[in-house]
Amino acid sequence: MPPYYLYGILVIFCVSCSTTKNLPEGEVLYTGIKDITVTEEDKTKAGQNALTEVEAALSYPPNNALLGSSKIRFPLPFGLWIYNGFQKYKHGVGKWIFDKLAAKPVFISTVNPELRTKVAQNLLREYGYFNGSTAYDVVFYDKNNDRKAKIDYSINMAQPYTYDSITYPLRYVPADRLIQSSIPESLLKVGDNFNVVTLDAERQRLTNILRNNGYFYFRPDFINFLADTVQVPGKVNLRVQPKENLPASAIHPWYVGDITVFLIGSGGQQPTDSLRYKDIMIHYSKPLNIRPKVLYNRFKFSPGDLYMAQQQEKTQRQLAQLGIFRYAEMQYFPQDTTSKCDTLNLHVNAAFDLPLDGELEVNVTSKSNDQIGPGAIFTITKKNMFKGGETFSVRLRGSYEWQTGKKVEGSNSVINSYEFGIGATLNIPRIAFPWLSRKEYDFPATTTFRLYADQLNRAKYFKMLSFGGSATYDFQPTPTSKHSVVPFELTYNLLQHTTERFDSIVVDNPALYKSLENQFIPAMSYTYTYDNASVSTVRNPFWWQSSIKSAGNILSLFYAAAGQKFSKKDKELFGNKFAQFMKLTSEVRYYYKIDKNQTLAMRLMGGIIYSYGNSNVAPYNEQFYIGGANSIRAFTVRSIGPGSFHPEYDIDDPKKNYAYMDEIGDIKLEANIEYRFHILGDLYGATFLDAGNVWLVRNDPNRPGGQFKLDGLGKEIALGTGLGLRYDLKFLVVRLDMGIPLHVPYETSKSGYYNITGKFRKNLAWHLAIGYPF
Repeated sequence: MPPYYLYGILVIFCVSCSTTKNLPEGEVLYTGIKDITVTEEDKTKAGQNALTEVEAALSYPPNNALLGSSKIRFPLPFGLWIYNGFQKYKHGVGKWIFDKLAAKPVFISTVNPELRTKVAQNLLREYGYFNGSTAYDVVFYDKNNDRKAKIDYSINMAQPYTYDSITYPLRYVPADRLIQSSIPESLLKVGDNFNVVTLDAERQRLTNILRNNGYFYFRPDFINFLADTVQVPGKVNLRVQPKENLPASAIHPWYVGDITVFLIGSGGQQPTDSLRYKDIMIHYSKPLNIRPKVLYNRFKFSPGDLYMAQQQEKTQRQLAQLGIFRYAEMQYFPQDTTSKCDTLNLHVNAAFDLPLDGELEVNVTSKSNDQIGPGAIFTITKKNMFKGGETFSVRLRGSYEWQTGKKVEGSNSVINSYEFGIGATLNIPRIAFPWLSRKEYDFPATTTFRLYADQLNRAKYFKMLSFGGSATYDFQPTPTSKHSVVPFELTYNLLQHTTERFDSIVVDNPALYKSLENQFIPAMSYTYTYDNASVSTVRNPFWWQSSIKSAGNILSLFYAAAGQKFSKKDKELFGNKFAQFMKLTSEVRYYYKIDKNQTLAMRLMGGIIYSYGNSNVAPYNEQFYIGGANSIRAFTVRSIGPGSFHPEYDIDDPKKNYAYMDEIGDIKLEANIEYRFHILGDLYGATFLDAGNVWLVRNDPNRPGGQFKLDGLGKEIALGTGLGLRYDLKFLVVRLDMGIPLHVPYETSKSGYYNITGKFRKNLAWHLAIGYPF
C-alpha cells in the first residue's frame, strides 16, 4: 500500500476521534478562557498595569493554543486526537506514536480557576484595590457534554486606595538623617495608588542610600511599612521606618581597612609569594602575571575610605572587564571583635583564566540550483599579552563556492571562487590616547589596533588583494549606550590579475572596473549602539546601531588647500587613486517575548553610500549586497539586485556568466521577522519572512532598472519565507534554515506577484550556520 494511503487513514482516524473519549473519570477538558469581564475598570496607567498583572495570573493556554493564547486555538487538536486514539496501546508502533505525538490534555483541575482567582484577588490588594474582587464560572459546551468547558472570569477593580500621608519617623541617628535628606527622591508620593511593588522599590532605594554611606550590614528587610487604612476611608496613612532592635553592626557606618588580593593561577596554583604595592597587599604564585599598577587602578576605594556599595560594584566590574580572571570574589571581615570596631578588611580572591582561547565558526550555504558555499572562521587569542589585560588575537577566515552539476564547462565540480583572510588584533582595556588615557569609565572602554589582509579570487575573472589597518576606540558611558570611533583606517585594494573574459566584460561595464581598480581607501567612522537587553526590567529588548563612514575627504581638503578643486577627479595618494565617499548605515532589532518559550524577533536595516569627487563609483568591497544565511535566506549571496536588474546567465557567453559580480548596489533596504519557538529539550524551531533589495544611486545603462526610484518600489522588493531549526549547545547555537522564495524583483515568464519559475525543490535554499541571524 502506498505511504500516502497510510497517511490518509491516519488523518481519517484522527478526525473521527473525540477529544474527550478517554479522559480520566471526573476530569473536564479545559478549552481556554471564554472571556474576562472587568467592571469599575481603572483607566489610569497604574490601573492598567495592575490589570495586566491580574489578567496574567488568570491566563493559562489550553491544548493547541495559538502563540500561547488563552483564548485562541488551532482548529485541529491533532495532539489530543492522538492522545485519545492511541492511549490504549502499550507496545509497538501505537505506543511510539502516542509517546511522540500525543498531547497531554489540559484539565480544568490543572488550571485550578479557584486558586487563580484567589491569586488575582491578592494581586488587586497588592496594587491598592482592597475592595476589588474576582470570580469565575465554568461554562460547559452544552447540557449534553460536560466533558469539556471554558472558564469565564470576572474582575471588579473598585476604587483604589491612595496615599493620604507618608512619614519617615526618626529612630536611628545618623542613619535617619540620610533617609530624611532623601525624601524628595522618594518613590512614594501622596495621591498615588497603594502599590506593594513600589514599596519594595522604595525599601531597596533606602537600603542603597545607607549602603553607599558606610552601612555595610544594612539589608532591605530591616525597613518596615505600617499602613493605616482606617482613619480615612479609601486612604492610606503610611509610616516608613527601620525595624526595632536592629543589630548593632547595621546601625553605624563602616570604613575600609586592609586590602589583600590573592591571585590564583590558571591551573589552580596557590600564592607562594607576596608584595605590597602602595596600600594593597598582593599574594601570588611566580611569575606575577599582572602589573601591580593595573590591578591597583581597578580599585575604586582605598584603606580608610567610607565603605560604599557602588564603589565595590565598580571595582568588581573593573576587575571583570580586564578579561583575565575566571572569577574575582570580594569578602569583608571586621578588623577585630571589639564592640567599637568600625573597620572592614577586604580579601579579594581572583583566579586567572586560561591564557589561550580558540574559537571556530563554520557555515555552509547550499541552494538547490547547484550552488554551494561553505566557510569558516578560526580565531586564537592570547590573553593578558603585556600583563595589563591586553589581548592579542589572530583571525583566519576562508570561504569558497563551487557549482555542482554540468553547468561549468562540462565539469561535474569546479571551484568557482574563494576568499581567504588573515588579521591580527591588539585589544587594550582602556582608551590609549593622550589626555584621555586617565579618564575612568564605569563600563568597558577599549582601544583596538588591527592589521589585516584579504585575498579574493573569482575563478576565470579576477584576483584581488586587500590589506590595511585601523585604530578603534570603544567606550560605553551608560549601560545601554556604546560609542565606537575609528579615527584612522587605511585600506589598499590591489587588482592582481584579470582574465580576458573579465576584460571583455568591463569594456561594456566600466562602473564594475572602477569599483575594482587599484585604490587607497583612507577612512574614518563613528558608530553608535543602543542595547537595553542588559536592563533587568526590560521584557522586550531593543537594539539600534547607526554608523557614518567618510573616506578621502581629509585628503581632498589638503588638495583643496593646494589650490585644486574639491571635485577634481583622479587625485592620488602614493601614486594611486584614493576613494572618496560618505556611507550611512542603520539597523534596528526588536525582540517581543510572548512567553519563556516563544519570541518574535524583528529587524529593519538600511544603508546608502554616495561616491563623489575622485570617483562616482564606490569601492567594490564597500558596496551593499543581499542574500545569504544572515540576510534574505531564500536567496544566496549576491543573487538579487540591483533593483529590477537581473543579468542573463549563459555559460557559453563570457559576458553573461558573471551574475554575482554585478548584483551589488549603493542603497540597501532589508526587513526580517522571525517567530522562534521551543520544540523539545535543546531543540528550537523558527519560521521567518525576509524582504529587501539593493539599488544604485545613479543610473547605469549597463544595469537597467538598477536605479532607486519610488515608483514601483514594492515590486522591486525580493521576498522569501522559510523554516529553521536551532540546536542550543549553551555555548553556541547551530542553525539550519531552509529558505523558500516568494517573489523576485525582476520579470520572469510567470505573471503575478508570485513569479517564481521552475520546480519548487530546485528553488529551495539551505543554510547551515552558527548563531542566530540577528
